[in-house]
Amino acid sequence: MLRIARGDAHQSLGPKAQKALSDILDLRGDPALLSITALAEKLSVNPSTLTRLARALGYPGFSAFQQVLLDAAMSAPGDFYTRQAQTALAGEGASGMGGIARLCRENQANIERFIEGCDIGQFQKATHLITSAPRVMVHGIRQFHAFASFLVYGLRMIRSDVHMLDSSNLGIAEGLASMGPSDVLIAASCAPYSAQVAATAHAAAEHEIDIVAVTDRASSPLAAISQAAILVPHETSFLSNSMTTFTLAAECLINGCAAALPEEAKQALSARDDMIKKLNIEI
Repeated sequence: MLRIARGDAHQSLGPKAQKALSDILDLRGDPALLSITALAEKLSVNPSTLTRLARALGYPGFSAFQQVLLDAAMSAPGDFYTRQAQTALAGEGASGMGGIARLCRENQANIERFIEGCDIGQFQKATHLITSAPRVMVHGIRQFHAFASFLVYGLRMIRSDVHMLDSSNLGIAEGLASMGPSDVLIAASCAPYSAQVAATAHAAAEHEIDIVAVTDRASSPLAAISQAAILVPHETSFLSNSMTTFTLAAECLINGCAAALPEEAKQALSARDDMIKKLNIEI
């Protein structure tokens, strides 16, 4: 899906087919995969669209494509947590312990999906780009401003020249202008995607700045122009986009970068500890 979105695959899919494929990949373990009719209804498309999609991907028909989906999907991670959440909600309203249990279990399921779906090649490429870049900028707005701030804080524990893009409203254009080829922009957003973050990432890519996307789907506008994409499940009953698994993904990236440069990371952390002691910051 990533290769298709980036235009690097032999297969060429139109926007409607790309969306259908992306939606199908999010249905791990869903009973709708057992029937082309049920799946078409779930996706609000015609069954013939699914047949054409299967053939465009190189399968002789939908049945062959379906078999691959079922082999990879029938034991969906997180089913245990979903059942647990339903049990917890059976005797208590959403404003009480039932609501707490449901949200916690949903996030546990997302973490399981993140583990199962993590593309280690993409993750290692992301850590390589981040650790080898002369300069790293992180861009996220609205809820993802908190994510970006946390990631900057963590990365600066182990390497210098990591900054928030548009920190203190100094200007996105000015920040991008200070970057050059081989620098890295980490762009973070999920559906519904922030238009400003997508436009900024596209502008950076046009100026040969490497993009690391932290987003939710392979069909994300950020993934399509990235050199490395970290895909993070986030669907919960939280009233907005859940940031729990995104925060975990940031921790994984920070640890991954530290592990990629162990000696440099140890020296940077040691220097940080010394300065904290000298300034009596902690008690």
